[in-house]
Amino acid sequence: MAGVEYSKVDSRFRVPSYTENLIGTLLAIFGNLLVSASLSIQKYSHVNLAGTKDPRAYYRTKTWWLGLFLTILGELGIFVSYAFAPLSLIAPLNAVSVIASSILGFIFLREKWKPKEFLKRYILSFVGCALTVAGTYLFVTFGPNSHEKLDAENIVRHVIGWPFLLYLVLGIITFCLLLYFYKLRNANYLIVVLMLVALLGSVTVITVKAVSGMVLLSILGNLQLTYPIFYIMFVCMVATVVFQATFLSQASHWHDSSLIACVNYILSTTFAIVAGAIFYLEFNHEDVLHICMFLLGCAVCFLGVFLITKNRKKAKAFEPYVTMDMTQGVPTIHDKGPVRQPDFNGSFSYGSLVNNDGLTPATLPVAVTPNSNSAPYSAPYGLADLKRLILVAEEGDKLLLGSPVCSSSVVFTPQ
Repeated sequence: MAGVEYSKVDSRFRVPSYTENLIGTLLAIFGNLLVSASLSIQKYSHVNLAGTKDPRAYYRTKTWWLGLFLTILGELGIFVSYAFAPLSLIAPLNAVSVIASSILGFIFLREKWKPKEFLKRYILSFVGCALTVAGTYLFVTFGPNSHEKLDAENIVRHVIGWPFLLYLVLGIITFCLLLYFYKLRNANYLIVVLMLVALLGSVTVITVKAVSGMVLLSILGNLQLTYPIFYIMFVCMVATVVFQATFLSQASHWHDSSLIACVNYILSTTFAIVAGAIFYLEFNHEDVLHICMFLLGCAVCFLGVFLITKNRKKAKAFEPYVTMDMTQGVPTIHDKGPVRQPDFNGSFSYGSLVNNDGLTPATLPVAVTPNSNSAPYSAPYGLADLKRLILVAEEGDKLLLGSPVCSSSVVFTPQ
């Protein structure tokens, strides 16, 4: 790994430490595993309540609270890991959560599968997991090894540096353009929403690393909580996290969750690596070989996550059609069967009907009772005339359309 040669030149700001990198990596892996396990436990709690018809609310079960506790513990581990290892090394490790969720969904939640379709359904998941593990090994091995002591002075120096200011200006312009198309032009495309999330996420990881590093230094005795930059970073961290959650929630209403997980991981990780390279200058002292191998590991990891999420089951959309049974006079909504609507078969269906314009009009009896001396009378009419009422006077063939005389009910008796 690179990083030892420049320690004498830049020792004030950067200290190459394999031990701290190892601690940060293990904390991030452990945190992502706990988050995946917590989500599976909470899902199991919801499924168990629905299966047993338990009247209790989900937050009154022990399993749901266990999942919440593991979520908090896992997120805390990820938060602390940013203080030990470079940002570009921690951000791609979210792939561990994808692998763990895939395995736990198969084993712990007992997802159904047929023996004949086992390889067909899960071969992509197995290949994806193998590629993700290989990619993780590559970018951890060849990732940046330098670690910067993030006190208030160093953070301010990075904030006012021209690389970050240029990145911030370009990011704000891009974010405003995307937000304009998203809000005012109704461009609800997945790539637009997740680009907004990724731009916010790049600011989030910068502030998380700054806050985490300053908190760690304060615990070790070098108090940093009295500096204004700490609270600025903390407010930016909370605000960006809230807006990210809002955009992701909106995206989940329009797009498949597996596709969101895949694209969001790729975009967020890419922007986080770029942010770490610009703000914390994490690749300034790395050689070309290490940078290329690191990028190769990230690319392999992206491919693995894509294969894992591509193989997940997609929920079938509800495709109803309405059949109006004229003998019962009650509409019926069907959710099974082919998408194509049934043909006209003694009932009137709302959907794709057969063109009957060339058929001979049918003759149905119409009983008209305007007064006590009226008698049934048969009048010919076709299917196109069902929405009109044709009233026949009892004297002659005079048609009364909308006349005040016809105030009685008309009874249609189908043959």
